[in-house]
Amino acid sequence: MQILDFTVTENTQLTRDIWRISLAEPMIDHSEAMEPHRRCPQVGQFVNLKIDGLYLRRPISICDWEDGVYTLIYRVVGQGTEKLAQAKPGQIINMLTGLGNGFTIMPTQRPLLIGGGVGVPPLYYLAKELVKAGQRPIALLGFAKQDDVFYTDEFAAVCETKIVVGGYVTDELPADYDAIYACGPEPMLRAIDRTAKALAPGHVQLSFEARMACGFGACMACTCRTQRGYKRICKDGPILTREEIQWPPPASRA
Repeated sequence: MQILDFTVTENTQLTRDIWRISLAEPMIDHSEAMEPHRRCPQVGQFVNLKIDGLYLRRPISICDWEDGVYTLIYRVVGQGTEKLAQAKPGQIINMLTGLGNGFTIMPTQRPLLIGGGVGVPPLYYLAKELVKAGQRPIALLGFAKQDDVFYTDEFAAVCETKIVVGGYVTDELPADYDAIYACGPEPMLRAIDRTAKALAPGHVQLSFEARMACGFGACMACTCRTQRGYKRICKDGPILTREEIQWPPPASRA
């Protein structure tokens, strides 16, 4: 984990409520007397941004990283993200990086990447890394309506991409895949788990969303129960494998 002041290089609106922001690390001394602190983040990790005037930081998944520049995609849903959408190039934002466990890239050939809504961005960075590893990923991206669709051209430039609008991604699963990486709302992840029972447990990794306070495991606010005991989504996750997930029982109807 690192905490640094980053410089905004871009902050662009992609859809009605989806924005993309790029943040560059400060210049660092690469002399022999100093150890470089620039580290490539793991795919699936997230960062925690300090928003001026607000106490709690805002966790956002990493969409891409290249040469010290982080690309984040976020949805404007409240006071913090509203302020973030007003950030201008050159502005300084303090950020915690290296948070979460990240995806484990498995030695497969045809991995399926399933994203829903703001669960789509971290799969872009993953798709690029899978291609570098010699694999042929398929991206299956779900959106509530056509106006919500974003980043599909970027995915299509990297790998085979299929878009689902207004339907269930589980109804569109291809036949030729040998692993699953997924990120999105819990109902979608639960449906994917039910649908993909034919796969070996170690070949399914699901990235969970949770409300967080500290973002690095100190406050215990995002603790969840798993088959292996209680875990913190921010520190022990956000990625869990199928065999450790303990789904909560469905809510009872009054």
